[in-house]
Amino acid sequence: MNMKINIAGVEWKNPVTVASGTFGSGEEFSEFVDLNQLGAVTTKGVANVPWAGNPTPRVAEVYGGMMNAIGLQNPGIDVFCRRDIPFLKQFDTKIIVNVCGHAPEEYLAVVERLADEPIDMMEINISCPNVNAGFLAFGQDAKHVEKLTAQIKKIAKQPVIMKLTPNVTDITEIARAAEAGGADAVSLINTLTGMKIDIHRRTFALANKTGGVSGPAVHPVAVRMVYQTAQAVKIPIIGMGGISTAEDAIEMLLAGATAVAVGTANFHNPSAAADVVDGIAAYMKQYGIEDVRELIGGVR
Repeated sequence: MNMKINIAGVEWKNPVTVASGTFGSGEEFSEFVDLNQLGAVTTKGVANVPWAGNPTPRVAEVYGGMMNAIGLQNPGIDVFCRRDIPFLKQFDTKIIVNVCGHAPEEYLAVVERLADEPIDMMEINISCPNVNAGFLAFGQDAKHVEKLTAQIKKIAKQPVIMKLTPNVTDITEIARAAEAGGADAVSLINTLTGMKIDIHRRTFALANKTGGVSGPAVHPVAVRMVYQTAQAVKIPIIGMGGISTAEDAIEMLLAGATAVAVGTANFHNPSAAADVVDGIAAYMKQYGIEDVRELIGGVR
């Protein structure tokens, strides 16, 4: 039985990674789960300088998931390269570094810094607010997405995955723009923008007022967007959004994803991603599927 997949020339032992921001950079979860079981580890977002993140409270529970406005708190690229990459290199798993920034030059500084680091892929978080585009997120404007992707591809030494926001009218337009800019793959979906109000305190549950909604509640939306995107682009898709079980992951593969990422589920079940790997293998055995690639895009 073959569970290997290939994205832009990088072979994963199985099609499962973790979603950025839900697994740290692997070290804190390594006590609970064997990182060697995962196809890849996707790190928390890293910027060119340390970010403090948003004021607290910045996490709230909601029906069917959670809402966060962490604000991409991170120690910066220098600490990340010195501390986190060497830790991850101990394991037999691919390393995907999530890159964030406020403006194109910040993204490019991180991509350039990572060029000679022993990582396998980069995932570019284009859901950050963009000061240069009238406070839109980069990822909500197709022209910006194509231009930024092209700029990154010019200097990147590793394959580039563009992470798409679902907070747009037509996600296929953004996916096509990433493909036109030279992206090697896309990952979707990032969180959906939501709001929660504490009726007893009569104030917002998050200091930021709004936050990103994730968890099982967003899964059907994510499956639909992955399916639509698979019909629109030729590059591989990493599907994410509310994946808690192998069944959720298999849905994503059938919808057209080449790989999947487990996110919010990690918070209440640190071994969720490893359980998904085992569950996919059990499903393949049950249905006599010899190669996991037979599942990719299995519905039309």
